[in-house]
Amino acid sequence: MVGVPASHTGWTFITSHARVLAAIADNPNVRVRDIAARCRLTERAVARIISDLEQDGYLSHTREGRTNTYSIDPDKVLRHPAEAGLTVASLLSLLVQDESERTGEPAARL
Repeated sequence: MVGVPASHTGWTFITSHARVLAAIADNPNVRVRDIAARCRLTERAVARIISDLEQDGYLSHTREGRTNTYSIDPDKVLRHPAEAGLTVASLLSLLVQDESERTGEPAARL
């Protein structure tokens, strides 16, 4: 299991939904527990966010034994009118690249 980073208070630039999506982009087989630790959220919050993303078509999953494999729709357009025309792929290209540079691990492909 991934160690839980120190908690954070105050506002941030990136939403929890974007953080969860980036964690899944890095590893499509990631466990909810590991997403929660990485994103500094509860497992319940991560499950709710995954449900939101699936309901709106940004994410889907298939069950393989005890493991979920997630699939992101990279062509799905972001929801907010200020980001009209920007796709999930464009958002993740920034977040996943940044994460790979921080950890020194190659970024996963969508």
